[in-house]
Amino acid sequence: MRRRVKEFVEVSDHTSLDMLIKTLVAIRDTLDEGADAEMKLRGDDVFGRRLSISYFRELSEEEAAIEARYADAQWSADAAEIERLQRELDEIPSRRDNRIRRVA
Repeated sequence: MRRRVKEFVEVSDHTSLDMLIKTLVAIRDTLDEGADAEMKLRGDDVFGRRLSISYFRELSEEEAAIEARYADAQWSADAAEIERLQRELDEIPSRRDNRIRRVA
């Protein structure tokens, strides 16, 4: 399964209606199947408002190559850390073990 990333396109509040429609149509036409696109109005009166369009896309070949190069190192580091934590947890006596010792 390939990983997907969330991409954002923002349209400022100083855009004509015709330009906004052309932009939205162009974005819609370039989206892949299952992009799960959504649009939100973000910002405030002080800094301005903008339309924010977010959608999912597949990683580019360059992004996938970079991720593959670092994924193995990250997985091995994560596996080593999980193993270390598991050993620490194995050494901690549980409450259940303490009760059994007191009763016996």
